[in-house]
Amino acid sequence: MFAHKTKGDKPRNYSFDIPEAIKSKPAWVRLENQLAWYGDKSVKNHRWSNLLKIIQTALALLIPMLNLLTGNVKWATAGAGALIVLLEAIQQLKQYSTLWVTYRSTAENLKHEKFLFLSAAGPYRGLSEAERLIQLAERVEERVSTENANWFRDTQRTVSGQKKENI
Repeated sequence: MFAHKTKGDKPRNYSFDIPEAIKSKPAWVRLENQLAWYGDKSVKNHRWSNLLKIIQTALALLIPMLNLLTGNVKWATAGAGALIVLLEAIQQLKQYSTLWVTYRSTAENLKHEKFLFLSAAGPYRGLSEAERLIQLAERVEERVSTENANWFRDTQRTVSGQKKENI
């Protein structure tokens, strides 16, 4: 099922009749599972990224306003500043923003692969069903492996950077 955004930003779903013979094939099951996983993870990371940024912004706006109050508010402003730093540290550690973009990109690539497969277009053009399924399996694994390799490389960079800072 593909969603198409319209003017009102309400998705319009298109459903395709997937032959039962294809639905049970490992390549198709893997595609569907990976599409669901990357889609779900991108949404969750997007929500966390936005939530942290909204809270940070609200706290940053609160600091000058607290300073306008009379009385001893230095603890409140210091606390708000400390919370901003803590939230940014969480964002840097968990990489919600980066993962959102990466997972969304992978999910979109997998959707593109699904559409090409169902349309017998692109690399699937002129192939028998068995050949299309082999091609699908290889291309899905290539996309997922690439994303995993990028994640591993980025994680190693982050860990290496943290080790250098602690020395």
